[in-house]
Amino acid sequence: MASKNKTVWFCSSCGNESPKWLGRCPACGEWNTFVEAPAEPARSGGSASRKEKSGRVPRRLKDIDRSSEARIRLGIGELDRLLGGGIVPGSLILIGGEPGIGKSTLSLQIPLGCPSLKTLYVTGEESEKQVGMRAARLSPDGIGDGCLIFCETRIEDIIEQAGLVAPDLMIVDSVQTMYTDAVESTPGSVSQIKEVAARLLRFAKESGIPVILIGHITKDGYIAGPKILEHIVDAVLQFEGENRGSYRILRSIKNRFGSTAELAVFEMTGSGLREVENPSEMLIPMHEEGLSGTAIAAMLDGTRPLLFEVQALVSSAAYGTAQRSATGFDTRRLNMLLAVLEKRAGFRLSAKDVFLNMAGGLRVSDPAVDLAVICAVLSSNFDYPIPPDVCFAAEVGLSGEIRPVGQIDRRIGEAARLGFKKIFVSSYSSLGGAHGGGSAGSSAGFFAGSSAGSPAGSSARSFAGSSAGSSAGSSASSFAGSSAGKIKVVKVADVPELVKALFQG
Repeated sequence: MASKNKTVWFCSSCGNESPKWLGRCPACGEWNTFVEAPAEPARSGGSASRKEKSGRVPRRLKDIDRSSEARIRLGIGELDRLLGGGIVPGSLILIGGEPGIGKSTLSLQIPLGCPSLKTLYVTGEESEKQVGMRAARLSPDGIGDGCLIFCETRIEDIIEQAGLVAPDLMIVDSVQTMYTDAVESTPGSVSQIKEVAARLLRFAKESGIPVILIGHITKDGYIAGPKILEHIVDAVLQFEGENRGSYRILRSIKNRFGSTAELAVFEMTGSGLREVENPSEMLIPMHEEGLSGTAIAAMLDGTRPLLFEVQALVSSAAYGTAQRSATGFDTRRLNMLLAVLEKRAGFRLSAKDVFLNMAGGLRVSDPAVDLAVICAVLSSNFDYPIPPDVCFAAEVGLSGEIRPVGQIDRRIGEAARLGFKKIFVSSYSSLGGAHGGGSAGSSAGFFAGSSAGSPAGSSARSFAGSSAGSSAGSSASSFAGSSAGKIKVVKVADVPELVKALFQG
């Protein structure tokens, strides 16, 4: 009589294993995440035999070569910057995102944009003909011969071919379609994803060939598969944005070899993803001057400064209860700012509808946007347009005070580079290392930016002239360059002082 195949239960969120179904995972605390899968057969051979196969011995840390390896450039500037200057040999990178957002397009643009890079492109979702058609659309002028297409889903065959071909880079699209004979379950299951990722990690570390994995995401926005998949890889990049729109944001969630405070912006075109080196230019006003209800905010996403338009519409409530609606902004924070305006500044907005929108489809969480939100609301309420060369960067507290935000020098430098003439900040902001204070009139200063040709998101040195060697925020001279791009910094302490300086000045 044949013995019954044993099964175990895995948490699809963290990969925790249990002999029976549980409603809540004891490891990560998620509900209804346990799925059933066949138990992995025990591997033959004890610890002694494994010790004989491994020739590794512990080494002293001081004896290990700690010199940085030369990174591999992928030919896409924004992607190289996001990875910290290129891809590290032997690293395992996971790229996730919604269906149709551009994961496969980006992965195919890498070998097309860098033909000198020998790339093994493994696809488990498309045929060779389909990949060729997509490549012809992305590169109609010609396709380099440095890219090898391999349609396969069995991981043993993939690793064998990669060992024979010895590419400079291997791309696997996608990890959910791959399987191994060592696990008796369907491709995409928790057991298969864990084993496939572990084998690819072992291959990357032993061969020194970097591997890029394409991963699907669930309806909740998380990368499909166990959470251990994100722990195994060296870097996790995730696409954000609406796939019906044209702009995509690639954000670094995890990076062992670089910063996670970076993002890259792409535009989806008919010929693939196009790099957007200066996102601020697509987010600033695209309408005629003299329109009320708009204000420009200087936001910082990671270490990249962005200037974008905040739009507000204030009108008399048509029904008994006033409406509060915000797109791309926390509605609860909008209600708090409106309460501050009514309680601390005396503006009666309780009987008026307030609608708020962040231009460009952004979802904003930076508190520095508070000041621009208040100014846009007041501008629409007064029907008084704010000059188009004025921007704002400060947080608003419950007592009506205007609070400073981090890295204010980078925000001012980006505003100056884009041609803004005045920026409103907190009177407690530290500019160039000096603490400021005082009224709006006495605390105004001037900073100069460089020419408008430098890309957005560069360091404070890009705004420097003769003092290009100084670091950001070290001194006011770090912004002192040519006479072009001067900006006046106006410091305000609270909301009434802001209203006086902006609307009554």
